[in-house]
Amino acid sequence: MLELRNLAVRYGAVQALEDVSLQARAGSITAILGANGAGKSSMMRAVSGIAPVAAGQVLLDGRDITGLPAPARAKLGIAHAMEGRRLFRQLTVEDNLKLAWSFGARRVAWPTALAEVYGRFPILEAKARTLAGLLSGGQQQMVILSCTTIRSPRCLLLDEPSLGLAPIIVQQIYGFITEYAAQSGIIVVIAEQMAALALKVSQQGLVLRRGRVVLHGTSADLLRGNDGKALAASYL
Repeated sequence: MLELRNLAVRYGAVQALEDVSLQARAGSITAILGANGAGKSSMMRAVSGIAPVAAGQVLLDGRDITGLPAPARAKLGIAHAMEGRRLFRQLTVEDNLKLAWSFGARRVAWPTALAEVYGRFPILEAKARTLAGLLSGGQQQMVILSCTTIRSPRCLLLDEPSLGLAPIIVQQIYGFITEYAAQSGIIVVIAEQMAALALKVSQQGLVLRRGRVVLHGTSADLLRGNDGKALAASYL
């Protein structure tokens, strides 16, 4: 389980997060929602160790990892796909995948891990020798997802995986996320502006506004009735 206890993140005088608490369980998907600038990315960065924690705690399976640097958290199994399709653009698809695999726990041998990636996304096998910077946006997102999952993570953090993609590609990406979460049984946390999309595949949701939690509940409740109205209002 990933647990946040009264988490706060500050960048100088700017308060990005304040008093955020969350429990994300293994085998489930948690959606972190909110408008642009609500604090979603800061929360993800605090979990992976990129953003400094000003107050509160981050726990993974009961262990306090708040003071650990990002490389140590990665070794514990936290994989973070940041917003913006951050790849080594001058390396090929396969080189990106191998580099990501080499930094993971390597529970699966490289040939097996690569075969699993190509089984999920056959287009990546066809583009294996293509420079990552020459891929389409959707193909780059497939590489990023594969780079995070090829490491056999315990906790997968996905920041805006649908950003800038065509609807048909978004469906494919979210289909993979849903299937992977069900099969692997790991903790999956998705930060999204598109609330309806994330809530349809997740079990619980948390809505941030100006760095604070303004709504929290099951995904089904957030999508319907009065909670649905509250969800819409939280973006205003």
